[in-house]
Amino acid sequence: MTPAPTPTAPQPTTRRRIIHIDMDAFFASVEQRDRPELRGVPVAVGRAKARGVVAAASYEARTFGVKSAMPSTSAARACPDLVFVAPRFDVYRAVSAQIHEIFLRYTDLIEPLSLDEAYLDVTEACDAGATATDIATEIRAAIRAETELTASAGVSFNKFLAKLASDQDKPDGLTVIRPSRALDFVAALPVGRFHGIGPVTEEKMHGLGIETGADLRNRDITFLLEHFGSSAEHYHAISRGIDDRPVQPHRERKSVGAEETFETDLTDLEPAVHELGNIAQKVETRAREKGVVGRTVTVKVKYVDFEQITRQRTLSTSVRDAPDVSRIAASILGEVHPFEKPIRLLGVSLSSLEDDTVSAAQPSFFDLLDAR
Repeated sequence: MTPAPTPTAPQPTTRRRIIHIDMDAFFASVEQRDRPELRGVPVAVGRAKARGVVAAASYEARTFGVKSAMPSTSAARACPDLVFVAPRFDVYRAVSAQIHEIFLRYTDLIEPLSLDEAYLDVTEACDAGATATDIATEIRAAIRAETELTASAGVSFNKFLAKLASDQDKPDGLTVIRPSRALDFVAALPVGRFHGIGPVTEEKMHGLGIETGADLRNRDITFLLEHFGSSAEHYHAISRGIDDRPVQPHRERKSVGAEETFETDLTDLEPAVHELGNIAQKVETRAREKGVVGRTVTVKVKYVDFEQITRQRTLSTSVRDAPDVSRIAASILGEVHPFEKPIRLLGVSLSSLEDDTVSAAQPSFFDLLDAR
């Protein structure tokens, strides 16, 4: 295979200065901050139960291989001294809001990705004489002083590179990727480090001999289209350090939901419907916090062997109240009963969202008739 010509350093179509801020082990760090006896101890935020899942792990726990989304039982086996702490999402949201206020001192172009990370476009501040590196340094210092937490930052001319940079020197690190350095930086990284390339795609790339950014860059667009379809152009661009996406400060929330993993698998419809009622109450609470209602109700079912299915129904009017959501979800679940296998997890979400200033009318007679 003839290697593709070595490209020149990427030239962004717009001159941006982007910072990606990523809090270090955020949930676990908040718990260690608030409970001094946990400092220096391997901590997992989550439930220490048979079906529990680790929501976050401290760096002390990560040295044992404990990581987020790991089953609690596996985490406890990997680290026998692991301390489980129940999550306090109200506290994490409050600290996240405090950090967001720090961001606003420098720019209002902020794109939150989650409670603990965000992109900031500081181009305007840089045009006024500041440097993105200095701004990132000041933000990290303010976070430490005002929250007693640490953050890592990546600075570059686009979002893809800024996110790669923030992960380069964690925890409590700052990495800058300038245009002259971008190609070499991307070329040396394993493709599994690229945001948007998950384990399945990474394994597929490895099977095609693509291990690093350089390997990916050496595959032409025809090859990538053949093997990766609609994602080919994206992979072709990022392997060259190209990403023209703007920071989007008002990203549309696509859905609001909740789910529950059960200690004992569910095999009958009646107890499953009962659990849907509890989940629907959480959905209502979260939707009210976000000020939204939704017209589409989706039910997620995960069986004991981890096979997962989803079913949804779009209504003529928006809903949010738990009794309505629960009734519709129960009707949807009834469509897959009798269950093929025992159920280990159920989830309910609302999508097709709109602001609740648009009246959340009661479901129509026909919606509720269908849900009986």
